[in-house]
Amino acid sequence: MERIKKQRKAQRPSWDEYFIDIAHLVSKRSTCLRRKVGAIIVKDRRILATGYNGTPSKIRHCDEVGCLREKLHIPSGERHELCRGLHAEQNVLLQAALYGISVKNSVLYCTNQPCIICVKMLINAGVEEVVIADGYPDKMAKDFLKETGIRVRKLKNKNKNNLKL
Repeated sequence: MERIKKQRKAQRPSWDEYFIDIAHLVSKRSTCLRRKVGAIIVKDRRILATGYNGTPSKIRHCDEVGCLREKLHIPSGERHELCRGLHAEQNVLLQAALYGISVKNSVLYCTNQPCIICVKMLINAGVEEVVIADGYPDKMAKDFLKETGIRVRKLKNKNKNNLKL
């Protein structure tokens, strides 16, 4: 019986692993041709909203019409305004707002570190912690997170359970 309990505990993901795995699953809905990003907002171990990167409602997806950023040879992390899509972090905040859900004192789980635009939105929305699986080339975003005291944690093993995401 004790052995079975230990096996079950070893197989059960931590809350961080569970939520980051869900963010990875959400990212599969992305229609971005460059990067698939998923985000979820969590408070008191409850998921408040989900979001992935893609075009606004009623706008054709990049996987249908092509990537403007690729056509213009714009490097990652630059000229965010020249994109048809919204970031996952923007979408998760918009989904919460659309349904009147406060994200104050919540935790963002995201497959990538947020960019500076998203960080500014997260700051003003009252998000208190960001948990990421991978980085992103945006020093200013990191500086803003540090300056505002928003905790950032990068998970060491983003898919420990080898889930087929």
